Amino acid sequence: MLWEAVRLALQTILRNALRSFLTVLGVVIGVASVIAMVMIGQGSTAKVTADVGALGANLLIVRPGQPQQGPGASAGTAEPFTLRDADALEAEVASVRVAAPASSRQITVIAGALNRTTTVTGADNRYLDAREIAVALGRGFYDSEARSGTAVCLLGQTVRRALFGAGDPQGQTLRLKSVACRVIGVAEELGASSFGTDQDDFILIPIRAFQRRIAGNSDVSLIYAAVRDGVSTDSAKGDIERLMRERRRIGPGQEDDFNVFDMKQIASVLTGITGVLTGLLSGVAAISLLVGGIGIMNIMLVSVTERTREIGIRLAIGATEGQVLTQFLVEAVMLSGFGGLIGVALGLALGALGSYALSAPFAPDPVILLLAFGFSAVVGVVFGYFPARRAARMNPIDALRHQ
Repeated sequence: MLWEAVRLALQTILRNALRSFLTVLGVVIGVASVIAMVMIGQGSTAKVTADVGALGANLLIVRPGQPQQGPGASAGTAEPFTLRDADALEAEVASVRVAAPASSRQITVIAGALNRTTTVTGADNRYLDAREIAVALGRGFYDSEARSGTAVCLLGQTVRRALFGAGDPQGQTLRLKSVACRVIGVAEELGASSFGTDQDDFILIPIRAFQRRIAGNSDVSLIYAAVRDGVSTDSAKGDIERLMRERRRIGPGQEDDFNVFDMKQIASVLTGITGVLTGLLSGVAAISLLVGGIGIMNIMLVSVTERTREIGIRLAIGATEGQVLTQFLVEAVMLSGFGGLIGVALGLALGALGSYALSAPFAPDPVILLLAFGFSAVVGVVFGYFPARRAARMNPIDALRHQ
């Protein structure tokens, strides 16, 4: 019985192939859109997590001032850090594995006839450790270079390509303002961040050289604090805040004139944003499924009208209402099912294309694919039931008289 209904439904669909395809186009678009949006959203979330992880596992950033201005706590009026603050964090806070001081400025760098405006950061080897940046070519700073403030530098891959192409820049000389700096190495490729910024567009020099020869002061703009394995960043954050309040002589009840930022907060915020956007876009795309269901119901009603005499003959020769109902319901489900299959294939293709364009990982979720296809089948049942019920309840005599 069911196989016969499937066979008749296939014959009807193939007999009106173009009309059948146009009927399920809404379902195809709806399923494809939902799958593509979810796949791209999941890929974006994975990329955000990976990018934040690339900044350093369990990393806290300590800055002078507060993110939002308050009485005596704005970033412009807060007392800057010093190298001793970083050393104290590393020595006195047990939960901190390494504390790396850093200061940065945008400077136009000159190499021969070429120049480029880039971020010059003063730091030491602790910066590479905290940020988990490997040296791809050459070496990091010697301790003697860091202590004495020798004018040597480590290049990011973008700066290397802009000033030296694919060649080896080791031993070459750059000019940072009036400072001649010898290149000692090149950092590994970091790629673009979740914010779209180029993480390889930088030059690293010893922080003492930066302070004396570029900044002209002993200030430290921020401190990267890498938390020990097995220690929560919340616990380490509390330890850092207590020490910094003590060092900066902040009394009870007074507001901090510094802030400790957890890199996991970035991942949480961005993941939340991508999740909301993915849900919103998927919801909008799901409306296409409802539109497709209405299209199926419309065509099935037309089909019932066109096949009134056929229905009358079937009822007259002994077909039951249940058999007629099943025939038309199976036809509606098959229409939406075919639309769902095409939509799944198209959605995977669009998801892969979108993930490639965003440089995000593409990882199809079988659960989402099954849910999208299952929902398309439910659409066929829901919107196909009324036309099928109308066909099943026809009076055979009236149906046979229909012209």
